[in-house]
Amino acid sequence: MRDKGEYSKEILEGIVEEVVYYNHENCYAVCYVQTESEYIAVVGYMPCISEGERIKVTGSRYCHAEYGQQFKAEYFEKSMPKQKDDILKYLASGIIKGVRQTTAEKIVDKFGEKALDVIATSPEKLAQISGISEKRAIEIGKSYAEQLGVRDIVMFLQRYGVSPNYAVKVYRHFKGASVEVVKSNPYILAREVYGIGFKTADRIAMNMGFANNSPLRIEAAAGYMLWEGALCGHTFLPRKQLIDSVCRLIQVDRVECDTVITSMLMSDKLMHEMLPDDMQAIFQPALHFAETQSAIRLRNIAAQSFEAEYNIVEDVIKRIEKDNNVTLADKQKEAVYASVKYGATIITGGPGTGKTTIIKAIIRVMENLGKEIALAAPTGRAAKRLEEMCGREAKTLHRLLESGFQEEEEGMTFNRNEQNPLDCDVLIVDEMSMVDILLFYSLLKAVKSGTRLIMVGDSDQLPSVGPGDVLRNIISSKAVHTVALSEIFRQAQESMIVVNAHRINSGKRPLLNQNGSDFFMVKRDSGQDILNTVVDLCKTRLPNKYGYNPITQIQVLTPTRKGIAGVAALNESLQQALNPRHKSKKEIKYKATTFREGDKVMQIKNNYEMQWNSLGDASEGIGVFNGDVGYIEKINPEEEYITVVFDDRRVVYSFSQLDELELAYAVTVHKSQGSEFEAVVMPMYPAPPMLLSRNLFYTAVTRAKKLVVLVGRESIVEKMVENASESKRYSLLKNRLGG
Repeated sequence: MRDKGEYSKEILEGIVEEVVYYNHENCYAVCYVQTESEYIAVVGYMPCISEGERIKVTGSRYCHAEYGQQFKAEYFEKSMPKQKDDILKYLASGIIKGVRQTTAEKIVDKFGEKALDVIATSPEKLAQISGISEKRAIEIGKSYAEQLGVRDIVMFLQRYGVSPNYAVKVYRHFKGASVEVVKSNPYILAREVYGIGFKTADRIAMNMGFANNSPLRIEAAAGYMLWEGALCGHTFLPRKQLIDSVCRLIQVDRVECDTVITSMLMSDKLMHEMLPDDMQAIFQPALHFAETQSAIRLRNIAAQSFEAEYNIVEDVIKRIEKDNNVTLADKQKEAVYASVKYGATIITGGPGTGKTTIIKAIIRVMENLGKEIALAAPTGRAAKRLEEMCGREAKTLHRLLESGFQEEEEGMTFNRNEQNPLDCDVLIVDEMSMVDILLFYSLLKAVKSGTRLIMVGDSDQLPSVGPGDVLRNIISSKAVHTVALSEIFRQAQESMIVVNAHRINSGKRPLLNQNGSDFFMVKRDSGQDILNTVVDLCKTRLPNKYGYNPITQIQVLTPTRKGIAGVAALNESLQQALNPRHKSKKEIKYKATTFREGDKVMQIKNNYEMQWNSLGDASEGIGVFNGDVGYIEKINPEEEYITVVFDDRRVVYSFSQLDELELAYAVTVHKSQGSEFEAVVMPMYPAPPMLLSRNLFYTAVTRAKKLVVLVGRESIVEKMVENASESKRYSLLKNRLGG
């Protein structure tokens, strides 16, 4: 957030006299600089800034309401101090490990204005000074070399729009070779440094003079398009489609592109398989390995049988029925029997078909068999709901697998694996439709021999956001015993949400506005009327009638991101209505979005490095994931960070990381998977046909616990029900399982 009184861009040059704040994680600094004409506070991302250095910063002045005039640095350069007094101030600042005031004075007294040259080129000479050993002298030289390395890569990359904190990540990854590595192949940044994508790397390469048809460029573009395909759910792309997309992206000749892809296949940078009709499937190696290994491991788990423990089930079911005064339906009993008998079982069905009852019964049976049981789900909200339903601990899959981040492993790793498997006899995973192939492979690696795997989900919902269509592929392969539930139980039949979900799924129009209903439609025609009505429902009508908290209990779901009924427009209007600007609330404008204290926000990409602190205890961890929803607790404009509280964690984001967040008063239906809300409000307005689909409509409706309100045109309701088409996902898991 910038205060009033900001001026145009200018360049400021001077000596750093005092560093009053420095954040080692994101390199944000507050320092005072003495120029030829003034003494002024400079703030911004300035890695390894130290007193005594001469800096040149490009930015703008502004008048801070509390601290007065400051200079906001957007780009900066620095040079090592030349005068003895400045060198002493620099060394005494503590910027070099092992050097403080007394040692700094000794070094400057001994070497004068050549002190920094000695440290850089002949650090062993420092051992001539009393109190500095040879080992310590070498350590001082290494620390100074690191400062120079960070400075060089920051100076180099900021010319291409790469922020200093990303430049520091580059240095940490490549160390002293950073500049040379980037100069030889800038595309390596997109592959190996989290947060830097192909387009940034390509911009650097083009500015450095790389040829448009450079093989390195074509390789990077092919990798980028395959991962873009993964974001659309594909584990592979047909070769022709891959070549077409690369040629469109970087405007290169098809023959040249085809040649490079052949070379990548020969060097195992990409994998391939031949399919019928001479189609060649091209894979990223990680996805190919995850898919092939998942099939092998799942077949092995499913091949296990536990006939000896089968006989106890009938007696336990009778006790469950007696204790709860219920009678399990035949399909429910079949699911419980299957979970005991088979190594792997799938239980699938829509709302109201008794999946929760079955999970509870399975837990009871397994407890009677003396089995250790673990419950898990893909998201925090899904895990929390499972825990509340079953009255026992449930974890996210990432937490169950003990996720961690290791730079040498290039991303997320799990402590639970084949060497350190999960310590349970029965693993029940809910919301399996959300599990992508990479997470599924990590899960299977951690399942030890003899553990029963029970997968529960609704195969008619939208598939996972990540690559693959795991649940439906397994079911259609028939490789795992599957119990499909279809009967809606009497209590659930009283809910029009449940009834209409099944009507939609079977291609019938939902029943609207019936007496005593929990499923309504407010007819509106124009986009502006729909927008205004959605806002009014969330702000006034539903809170007044049902007592819902408009921010935490009502969720607007929409098929599209763009247009007047899309995520962006809805969030802007809902924020203004539900969390308006106020002098007591700090805010920051980032690109087109204003973030304000109290806002509901969502993490929109996986960040395996992001640190968090638990709200319940002193524990810490890393990893914030696509779809996590939280609330902005605090914005600190001076130190440029915001604090977001998720369900049970507190996370600090620097302003440079705000591209990972977006407002979440309204979210796409895809992003709502795994969550449940007291009330769902959904605009029904024209959008591309691929977004107005039956399973998207079904998924949206099944997110609501107590109330659904549709706002808009009945013709859109009809279109969504009639549109049974689904976007094809390229995957070979079904084939690998024998389907």
